[in-house]
Amino acid sequence: MTSPASAPAPRLDTTPRSGAQTRILDASLELIGEHGVSGTSLQMIANKLGVTKAAVYHKYKSKDEIVIAVTERELAKLQDTLDAAEAEPHHSAARTLLLAAVIDMAVTRRRWVSTLQHDPVIIRLLAEHEPFQLFLNRLYAVLLGEDVGPRARVLAAILSAALAGAVINPLVADMDDDELRSELLLVTQRLLHVPD
Repeated sequence: MTSPASAPAPRLDTTPRSGAQTRILDASLELIGEHGVSGTSLQMIANKLGVTKAAVYHKYKSKDEIVIAVTERELAKLQDTLDAAEAEPHHSAARTLLLAAVIDMAVTRRRWVSTLQHDPVIIRLLAEHEPFQLFLNRLYAVLLGEDVGPRARVLAAILSAALAGAVINPLVADMDDDELRSELLLVTQRLLHVPD
């Protein structure tokens, strides 16, 4: 999909982290997935880790900085697959490859993906943080292909919201992860008119 002469795409989550920073992000991921960004305080993060709030501040200067770091870390898990999809010469194969990875993340990180899609603070940060915008533009370019018109964008928005909602819906709560992944891939391929 991209030419070999293309410049390498910018990467998310390239900053090395200490063990303490990683533990803060792990705790934050769990709390934000459970309570949303607004419902999660730095004190809650500190309490979960058994440290002082000052210890959290020592590693991250604000809750927004933590949210950006957590979101970058989670989205970065899709980077290698996105790179491979962009290099794939056949658009339908590229979409299927990327869809499988997005669906796997949605199923594996159910609460987080729902929060990512619906939390107003995360939505604001995604809109303001240029690395997120570049990453999402690349992701949607693979999913939509050349068609970036209003209908394709609406379809991508529906797909994104549907995945985030489907993985936490009580109707699928009894499905094991493998079955849910398989069914979601079939449904999304049909929505995007990707051959099975």
